[in-house]
Amino acid sequence: MKPLTVKELVQKILNKEEVFLLDVRKLDDYEDWSVDGETVRSMNIPYNELENGVEDVKLKLPTDKIIYVMCAKGVSSQKAVSLLKEAGIDQITYVEGGMTAWSEHLEPIQIGETKSGGSIHQFVRIGKGCLSYLIESNGEVAIIDSNRMADVYEDFVRHNGWTIKVVVDTHLHADHISGGRQLAEDSNAEYWFPSKDDEGVQFDYQPLEDGNILKIGDTEIKPIYTPGHTIGSTSLIVDDDYLLTGDILFVDSIGRPDLAGKAKDWVGDLRNTLYERYKRLSDDLTVLPSHFGEMDEMNEDGSVHSQLSTLYKENERLNIEDPDKFNHMVSDNLPPQPNSHEQIRKTNMGQKSPDPEEQQEMEVGPNRCAIS
Repeated sequence: MKPLTVKELVQKILNKEEVFLLDVRKLDDYEDWSVDGETVRSMNIPYNELENGVEDVKLKLPTDKIIYVMCAKGVSSQKAVSLLKEAGIDQITYVEGGMTAWSEHLEPIQIGETKSGGSIHQFVRIGKGCLSYLIESNGEVAIIDSNRMADVYEDFVRHNGWTIKVVVDTHLHADHISGGRQLAEDSNAEYWFPSKDDEGVQFDYQPLEDGNILKIGDTEIKPIYTPGHTIGSTSLIVDDDYLLTGDILFVDSIGRPDLAGKAKDWVGDLRNTLYERYKRLSDDLTVLPSHFGEMDEMNEDGSVHSQLSTLYKENERLNIEDPDKFNHMVSDNLPPQPNSHEQIRKTNMGQKSPDPEEQQEMEVGPNRCAIS
């Protein structure tokens, strides 16, 4: 059988097809981060156990399904397939590239149109819970909160005959390496970044601030200062229809204020943004976050978005009236910090230049931007 690509795996999950995964990584790695999905069933049997004999393992595996073997990078999984085939299991193959490829896959989904007849696409990084955006108007493109796989956006734009004019990071990211500066350099585009997040960053940028309107084609993108996740976090309003909230507001949760070690200083800003600044905006805005936490936040087509009015009704973290209770809710529910978050911050500040393999290693693990 041919190996399964991560794109094919994503399509199976989005299409609600049943998938059985045999994960041969170490138990700790599996429990920390694994493939999730409504129709995904997975089992962890570390590869070293398979080396000691597969007969007992064989009894645990389904006989009526294709078995897809997953490992870290697609190497151990191939060896595991060989061992299990020798034991008589034929309906088996491996996931090409393993969890590394799963982590890096970006799935573009069109989620709407601009008033000028352009389009808005959400790039879903399903393995990390990252969401980035491409906004097109009259052939001109803005890319928001790009992941480091800049070539994916560039290929998408080239295929459609468009031109990247504007690149934006809504804040200084600490959970993933931004591809924003690389995209801007490759495309000779404007790079916009919040000046309040300039903690000694070593690159030039256009200041993403209230009043500095960004334009692509006939579409305006309006920055709104919304601190809380970082001191410079800035949301974007597109065509008075869409609200890109960065890592401040998610569908089922809210952003964490502690990744720069300033939770006590920034929790008040977070509350003010969620309970006052956003409250002054139109309830009809479609919220487009830069992360999601759980697969059940996805819509039927795999996209992640909701109306602002719906979030104020259904997101319980937006309905804690007592400020002290809100502060305790935030501080008592902080998840573990993302892997290598300090190194990622320094890379996004331009202070470090890790090679591609180091960047992959720095991003290993789940998304941890939300209050749990």
